[in-house]
Amino acid sequence: MKPLAALLCLTSLALAETVKDREGAVRGDKAKFENDARWNYCDLDTGFKLAKTTKKPLLVVLRCVPCMSCAGMDAAVLEEPSLVPLLDQFVCVRVINANALDLARFQFDYDLSFSALVFNGDGTIYGRYGSWLHQKDPLNKTTDSFRKSLEAALSVHAGYPANKAALSGKQGGPVPYKTPVEFPTLAEKYASKLDWDGKVVQSCVHCHMVGDAFRAHYRSQSKPVPVEWIYPQPSIEVLGITLATDAVAKVEAVAAGTPGASAGFQAGDEIIELNQQPIISIADVSWVLHRAPASGTLLAKVKRGSESLDLRLTLPPAWRNKSDISKRVGTWPMRAMAFGGMKMDDLDDATREQLGLTKEQMAFKIFHVGQYGPHAAAKKAGFKKDDILIEIGDLNTRMTESAIIGHLLLSNLPGEKIPSVVLRGGERLKLELPQQ
Repeated sequence: MKPLAALLCLTSLALAETVKDREGAVRGDKAKFENDARWNYCDLDTGFKLAKTTKKPLLVVLRCVPCMSCAGMDAAVLEEPSLVPLLDQFVCVRVINANALDLARFQFDYDLSFSALVFNGDGTIYGRYGSWLHQKDPLNKTTDSFRKSLEAALSVHAGYPANKAALSGKQGGPVPYKTPVEFPTLAEKYASKLDWDGKVVQSCVHCHMVGDAFRAHYRSQSKPVPVEWIYPQPSIEVLGITLATDAVAKVEAVAAGTPGASAGFQAGDEIIELNQQPIISIADVSWVLHRAPASGTLLAKVKRGSESLDLRLTLPPAWRNKSDISKRVGTWPMRAMAFGGMKMDDLDDATREQLGLTKEQMAFKIFHVGQYGPHAAAKKAGFKKDDILIEIGDLNTRMTESAIIGHLLLSNLPGEKIPSVVLRGGERLKLELPQQ
């Protein structure tokens, strides 16, 4: 197996918790829904055709069945009686694998185990839905945000095609391959269809593997990973705005001294449009930011009470780099690329004081060192668990793990070795951090 392909397969080190009988869960899901009256099972072509003929919008739910994350959300969407009148207004398709997804059309947060996209029958995207609240709490069955997103999507549908120009920014951008299994790192192991006659789970391309494949695509060409793939689908919290989790895009809080505060956002504001795109969910906000420039201004239309206001949100340089990607499953392959397979955390102030380290200097405690394949590169270079990393090249100031991953992937290429310094038992040791 080629090194980058091995890297993708070894990310199971710390993926989200899975069900005990993964094979049984997938086969049980098919048995339950392949003949369901509402949900077209893994049949996108039929879904788009039905949306055209019925003039209904198409709702596509993408669900990683073996993953425990979002299990409660998934169950609620499938079984909650109160959602039935709303779902009846859509053509509904349930997709449980990413193998044959049209990547020009299906661009969303690949690190989520439950996502939804709403289309017109002609393929035009109305909006995206995804919830990190449910991702972090598998038992959470609340559907308030999902319900409101579907209602907002119906409003967009009602205005189509007159609003088609406003939807142009929601459409996907260019991709190097049409489907995930055409990426070289996935083509050598996966086919376009699931192996229902064999081990079906092993034949499935999970959504997070799509993001992994994009990053591997650039590294395999000895190119820096684009910043939008290091910090994908960023939360608007990096700009100081916290959104309520039970609404479409309602501002819950604004941090002082942030771009959100400077733009004039206030708690209670509802973001109706961002960058001239109608917003149907928090995921839609993240999509706008995913496609946003490195710096500049985004126009936001907000509803404040009975008023409609235009606000200008300024994007400061390197704004994406404030994103916390430490809990993303897609970060594990990046740890192999940037850290040789290590996971580390910024040392707390109390421990720094005990070790005679300042609050301003770099001090990462290494608490995981990979053992196999590309994730063992740091181990082979001499790094050990519990080492304190205090210098990487010319970097020696305090940073988050997320920030240093971005810096290394943007500044260094595979094959490079970066002079580094660790503390081990009070002794300073010079090592070389391998880039892959």
